Amino acid sequence: MLELAILGLLQEAPMHGYELRKELATKLGTIRAAISYGTLYPTLKRLHSAGWISEQAPETDIVPPMTSKRGRIVYKITAEGKERFADLLAQAGPETYDDAGFGVHFTFFSRTDRATRLRILEGRRRRIEERREGLRDVLARAGDRLDAYTLELQRHGLDACEREVRWLEELITNERSGRAPSVATGGTPDSAAEPVVEAPPEEPAPHQDRP
Repeated sequence: MLELAILGLLQEAPMHGYELRKELATKLGTIRAAISYGTLYPTLKRLHSAGWISEQAPETDIVPPMTSKRGRIVYKITAEGKERFADLLAQAGPETYDDAGFGVHFTFFSRTDRATRLRILEGRRRRIEERREGLRDVLARAGDRLDAYTLELQRHGLDACEREVRWLEELITNERSGRAPSVATGGTPDSAAEPVVEAPPEEPAPHQDRP
């Protein structure tokens, strides 16, 4: 998945290691914690050995802060690397349904064909539905034996699964109809709702003197 992410970013512009790690952390969101220089540079070395990226000296003497001499190398995708990136984008196997794999592929959905996007979304939905049913089973069979905090954690996981399933179903509907996510998830503006008209307050009954 890191290979796909690096090649995708280098298609946008050449970058040195510091810039790559920064962009990876920004675009990959929740899985950015797994990206360190200890995993980034070996992957870059492997991509370079395969001929998918090239190395070149920077055009200026400006050195990014907190980088070593190795970090000054600028990496650029090659023609073979672009073909490799296209091949990786077309993959829609089980590895694309997992958290990390799905997150990376979803980042580059705008460059992925609709049929592949749909297969990945449907596979991810099945994976999350399985996770949801597992949590429901745990709560049904052992909920009364869990302490309050473990029980709350299980419920939190179940809620997260249910929200993601709804989100995925909306995206799948969107893909099948050819609409962009912003259109599908935009909802109905508040201004379109019927205005609420309050009834005027009732007039107080006239005071009557006792006989």
